[in-house]
Amino acid sequence: MRHLRFLLTAACVGLIAGPAWADDAAEIVVTGQGLPRSPGDAAFDVISIDRARLEASASGRMEDILRDAAGFQQFRRSDARSAHPTSQGATLRGLGGNASTRALILLDGVPMVDPFGGWVSWAALDPARIGHVRVTRGGGSGVYGPGALAGTIELSSMSPDEAHAVDASVAYGSRDSIDADATVTARLGGGFLMLSGGHAQGDGFIPVVEEDRGPIDRAARYKQSRAAARAVIPVGAETELQANGSFLLDRRDRGVPFTGNSNLAVDSSIRLVGRGRWGWEATAWLQHREFSSGFASIGAGRATVSQSLDQYNVPANGFGGRIELRPPLGEGISLRIGGDARHVSGRTEERVVSTNANRVAGGEQNVFGGFAELALLPATGLTLTASGRVDHWQLRDGQRTEISRATGALIAANSARYPDRSGTEATGRAGIAWSPPGAAAVSLRAAAYTGWRLPTLNELYRPFRAGNDSTIANPLLDPERVKGIEGGAEYAPLPGWKLGATIFWNRLDDAISNVTIAPNTRQRQNVDAIRSRGIEVDGMATLGEWRAIASYSHIDPRVRASGAALGLAGLRPAQTPRDQASASIEWNRPDTGRIGVTARYVASQYEDDQNSRRLADALTFDAVAALDLGRGFTAELRGENIANKRVEATVGADGTIERATPRTLWVALKYRR
Repeated sequence: MRHLRFLLTAACVGLIAGPAWADDAAEIVVTGQGLPRSPGDAAFDVISIDRARLEASASGRMEDILRDAAGFQQFRRSDARSAHPTSQGATLRGLGGNASTRALILLDGVPMVDPFGGWVSWAALDPARIGHVRVTRGGGSGVYGPGALAGTIELSSMSPDEAHAVDASVAYGSRDSIDADATVTARLGGGFLMLSGGHAQGDGFIPVVEEDRGPIDRAARYKQSRAAARAVIPVGAETELQANGSFLLDRRDRGVPFTGNSNLAVDSSIRLVGRGRWGWEATAWLQHREFSSGFASIGAGRATVSQSLDQYNVPANGFGGRIELRPPLGEGISLRIGGDARHVSGRTEERVVSTNANRVAGGEQNVFGGFAELALLPATGLTLTASGRVDHWQLRDGQRTEISRATGALIAANSARYPDRSGTEATGRAGIAWSPPGAAAVSLRAAAYTGWRLPTLNELYRPFRAGNDSTIANPLLDPERVKGIEGGAEYAPLPGWKLGATIFWNRLDDAISNVTIAPNTRQRQNVDAIRSRGIEVDGMATLGEWRAIASYSHIDPRVRASGAALGLAGLRPAQTPRDQASASIEWNRPDTGRIGVTARYVASQYEDDQNSRRLADALTFDAVAALDLGRGFTAELRGENIANKRVEATVGADGTIERATPRTLWVALKYRR
């Protein structure tokens, strides 16, 4: 709790100080954003999701909205209302196989991945307070730190121009569900203050499909409360301070007795941005997590259930900082140089029912890095970029201890202290973008990159169960390393019209996978590699009040394995579909209303590393209709999975299938002024 108090204090200090600082610089107007994008970004595969699209989601869930960028996926198909939180890592381009995030996820330049487990607290990332999302497919985005094996997802908070003084909504939906949120924004001199909060709850649905249910199965309830505060304050003629703080309490049930879980997530950050002749940024952040979860062993016919593991406390903390400088080198030259550091500590505290033992396992991580990125515009229509970074990593104080609850004695066979380890990683990326003379609507690009990711404390030290399947941790895991190349073309003849395609090849060496070592038992292991190649196609068309957006990806990921994992060679990584597609069409007339329909398709995929359990493909439809009532009020109808398609999320070793969200209908009232 000491860390929690420190996080809350850090957030509050920045916010409370805001109004006084703003009064001294009332003539200065701040943006709330970081430094401008690098011109070198033109060489990479970037998808943008604007504020209008964020508001048009039927679910109002960030993890669902990100599926607009085909190839984005979580380990499970379920969203943050019914999935187990530890299954909600994110990846792109088929670089899957386990539940840790292989993409770098940032909010206002700050990492948002769980410091212990590598999953994402999606319920904390409320689209109502986000102004813009950028998804960069492909690894090696070294200016923001390591971890971008499959890509980088950048979320930016709303600017004061995008926000309203009051923006509130309340919705009632299927299965007695409630979703309410409110955001209040006030300008303070040259700065602004934004406060937001929300609450979602519902009786949930029964995850196990009807034909596989037994007496023990029940609806998976959820209850999620969130709050956030953001202050942006001028502290000089060319400098602004941005202070963020957020809180989430997420409680879910998995639809079986003994499987309730709870996640407390608190994040705080401060960023200084200088926009003078020398551009610069300095950022510091803190994270605190308190997670707990129960696990169950299920009897034959799903007629009986007993507790197998009580993971009653998983505390974790992370803190770090980053600094970036942009020296003035002249027109057509952009240089970014800087460094970053991050520390993570955490442990799992649990009661193992089968052995009547208490288990504690965890450790610490440190990563220190430096980076440089150069972008050149040597001629009209030509962009060249190259970047590199060097990181030094450390694993410290890794340990696992088990003590008999009956005798209080140490169980030596299941206890160990692991030697400290360290290493150095050098990575980089380079790219080129070119628009032929006389054809400014056409852009050709190519890029190559390398990247790396350190195993999470969860992967190293925490075992877990999913139904009757157990996965063993591995304290000897090595870092993952990716290398890839890609080429693409884009045609944008008019504003709001765009069609682009990218082909890519990736190889993830030492990929961490859940490898089957016995019936119902897996262990996290480094397999030789995952090779993934494919194509991505994205398009957008705008005609007056109408807009259409589409995205498609086809991938062919394969495992390269030897030794004990030889049996996996040539198979697909678990939970990686070959094809994904998303298409939306929207009509929007300001002060009147809007209508939107979204179709999403996901191809079949395998539940397990041995490709023996297949999850069926699924085509779903969502819809939104809104009518302006005047005086700031809007009535809205929303439908998720309106055809009630069965979207299979998991299939156990006994063939039991769980589904993702069934048909869910909402009626909502919104108010803005």
